[in-house]
Amino acid sequence: MIDPKDQEILKHLQRDSSIGIEELAALVHMSRNACWRRIKALEERGVIKGRVALLDAAKLNVGLTVIIAIKTAQHDPSWLEKFSNAVQGLPEIIGVYRTTGDTDYVLHAVVPDVAGYDALYKRLIARIPLADVSSSFVMEKIKETTALPLNYV
Repeated sequence: MIDPKDQEILKHLQRDSSIGIEELAALVHMSRNACWRRIKALEERGVIKGRVALLDAAKLNVGLTVIIAIKTAQHDPSWLEKFSNAVQGLPEIIGVYRTTGDTDYVLHAVVPDVAGYDALYKRLIARIPLADVSSSFVMEKIKETTALPLNYV
């Protein structure tokens, strides 16, 4: 169970996972050791899966975000395994989602520019047969976060 203190700890860690234990403990009004034990328990339970650095895509020359909708004519396990291996091997693809509706899969990719997307597209279709690929370039990011809502626990 995640209680309000755990929620508060998670809220702060989602904002900045590099925060020191002393500062975090003060923010959540706990002792250093109690706060550390709670973090360790959340890690052991898999609530905290890892801690990462968030990088600036534009400063790394991958500032163009692409949403790729894929339809496939194949839905067998061997195709899915091949598809999974294909997208895992393309570092520009940072998210892959199997969806309901007209689209079978939605991919989230980052590339330097349209030419970079074209190169990614060619590498993708060379690895796996696809029935249809439709892409959209993100013009403006209105909201983008890695923080999960904590009000449902």
